[in-house]
Amino acid sequence: MTDAINSWARKLPTWVVYLALLIPAPYLLYLGLTGGLGREPIKALEHELGEIALQLLIAGLCITPLRQYAGINLIRFRRALGVLAFTYVALHLAVWVVLDMSLLWAQMWADIWKRPYITVGMAGFVALVPLAITSNNASVRKLGAATWRKLHKLTYLAVLLGGVHYLWLVRGIQYEPILYMVAILLLLGLRVVNRTR
Repeated sequence: MTDAINSWARKLPTWVVYLALLIPAPYLLYLGLTGGLGREPIKALEHELGEIALQLLIAGLCITPLRQYAGINLIRFRRALGVLAFTYVALHLAVWVVLDMSLLWAQMWADIWKRPYITVGMAGFVALVPLAITSNNASVRKLGAATWRKLHKLTYLAVLLGGVHYLWLVRGIQYEPILYMVAILLLLGLRVVNRTR
């Protein structure tokens, strides 16, 4: 089974991954424009884009343990998952800035400072920016592999902040953000365990 998955993964072009995982973005926009996202389409669109971004970040964290514990090698898709996660975070932010807040910059800055879940979410976005900028072979060569790998450990901070953002965003106790946070903590915990061995 593992060999079959690895064989399939080697044959699958990365552009297929980009294309397939980008399909939800225009589809969600279409649903928002046609009433398919309920009574508050802007909030729903914002939420859906943010949740996809968090799912992609978590999927990226899964790649190393899958290889270590299950022998499944999906490492060639990790960059695609990271770039796509940043794309969805940027779309999530753009919906908030343009559609939700209507470019009211003073109010946005006030919300960033006053509302912890927005502060944390913005910090997560900032952590992802240098990763997106350096997600190319030229940056690896310029920075050197060791420095590049250290820089890209910001992924751990970004996904943790994303999980906290989601937890603080929802009202009351809801299982979905809790499950995401548990998954994030378990995946980060595996890295700590592997480092101490």
